[in-house]
Amino acid sequence: MNKVISGAREAVERIPDGAVILMGGFGLCGIPENLIAALKEKGTRDLIVVSNNAGVDDFGIGILLQTRQVKKMISTYVGENDTFERQFIRGELEVELVPQGTFAERIRAGGAGIPAFYTPTGVGTPVAEGKEVREFDGRKYLLERAIRGDFAFVKAWKGDRTGNLIYRKTARNFNPMIATAADFTIAEVEHLVEPGGLDPDTVATPGIYVDAIFQGTNYEKRIEQRTYRPKGGPRA
Repeated sequence: MNKVISGAREAVERIPDGAVILMGGFGLCGIPENLIAALKEKGTRDLIVVSNNAGVDDFGIGILLQTRQVKKMISTYVGENDTFERQFIRGELEVELVPQGTFAERIRAGGAGIPAFYTPTGVGTPVAEGKEVREFDGRKYLLERAIRGDFAFVKAWKGDRTGNLIYRKTARNFNPMIATAADFTIAEVEHLVEPGGLDPDTVATPGIYVDAIFQGTNYEKRIEQRTYRPKGGPRA
C-alpha cells in the first residue's frame, strides 16, 4: 500500500496529450504547483483542464496557457489572467464557464457515481442553452452532467504513504471532491509522514481515493491580490 513516488516528474510521465485533468485550488490557494510545473516541462498538449480558475499569467495554470498546452478550460472564474482572455477572444481556447455551486456539485457527483442532477441555477440564462429543463413543484430546473477526469491533481498539507490527506484551512477548497472524481489521483503534499502519523479525525481524503503521492518542494504560496490600507485611514 505504499503509494509514494519520487516526485512530480514521475507523476506526469503517464499523462498523454488530450487528457482531462482536474486540478484543485481556489485562486492561487491550494494549487498543485509542482505538478503543473512538471506538466509544463513535459510539454503535454491539448489538455482539458477542470479548475475553479485559471491562475494568473505567470503562475498556476497560467503557465500552461502561456505555452498553449491547454485546449479547453472548464471553470467558474477566469478574471485574473490576461493570457486566458487573449486566447479566448481570439478563439484559440475553448471555455466552458460553470456557476461555482454547479461546478462543485458536478465534480462531487462525478466522484459519487451520479451521472447527472437537476439544479435551478442558470435557468433562463445562457447557462441553460442546449440543456434539458424540467419542472418540479412549480419550479424549473436544469439537468447538469457530472464531471470526471482522467487524472486529478491534488495539493494537501500533510499525507501519509497510503494516501490519506489533510488540508490546511482554505487550501482545502476543491481538493477533496476533485480527489474522488478521476480515474487516477495524484497528491502532492508539503509534509509526507509514515502511516499513523496523521490524526484520523482530521483526514479529509481517505487514501482509497489516492493512487500516487509525493512530497513537493519550493512552494511559493503567492498572494493573488494585495489590498492595502492607508496608514490611519480607511481601506482603499
